[in-house]
Amino acid sequence: MFRNDPFSDFDRFFGTVGRPTLPLDAVRRENEVEVRIDLPGVSPDDIDVRIEDHTLSVRAERLADAADGETVLIAERRFGVVHRRLRLTEELDTDELVADYSNGVLTITIPVRASATPRRIEIATATVALAEPATA
Repeated sequence: MFRNDPFSDFDRFFGTVGRPTLPLDAVRRENEVEVRIDLPGVSPDDIDVRIEDHTLSVRAERLADAADGETVLIAERRFGVVHRRLRLTEELDTDELVADYSNGVLTITIPVRASATPRRIEIATATVALAEPATA
């Protein structure tokens, strides 16, 4: 469902080596592919999902929440813009892509085109009548 290595086209947040900072899972079911991306603390209004030339792009911005007059003692959470891209094969029907955001998880569902869905092919057989041996 993905072209080449699906992870080779991902942008990494802040150039982090190893595990991506915008974790995702992608699974295939019989008739669809589902991508789940963790975006905790991001407002739905700050998430942008686009599809262009079979490239799925997700952009999200998490704003810092320190108020005026506060002194930050520890700052381990990341803020700012994250962007991930994933090249999809043409087997996926990107015109029917659906995105849902719930409990900090963005779920993107992309149907598999009917022509790409595995199906059983019936084998036709020809019945050939065997000729009787000629008698003299």
